[in-house]
Amino acid sequence: MSFLFGGRPQISSEQKIAQAEAEIDMVSDMFSRLVQSCSKKCLDKDYREADLNKGESVCLDRCVSKFFEVNVKVSEKMQGEANQNKTGG
Repeated sequence: MSFLFGGRPQISSEQKIAQAEAEIDMVSDMFSRLVQSCSKKCLDKDYREADLNKGESVCLDRCVSKFFEVNVKVSEKMQGEANQNKTGG
């Protein structure tokens, strides 16, 4: 269906590729921030063992969980504000 008859405009393959690349960049950036933040909080600078100890494992698990929880809440808040702006509220 064309744009003139109320349908969605067709997205070119270049636009689809650009969107996919932007999404990959966004996910890669989020992963890098997650690793950097949780590593700084949970891992000691002096590596004494090759494996994580129990305290480090628990800390990393909680850190990752909180990181994603906050990310979801921020996304929901931003979507809510965007929807309010669209409706003029």
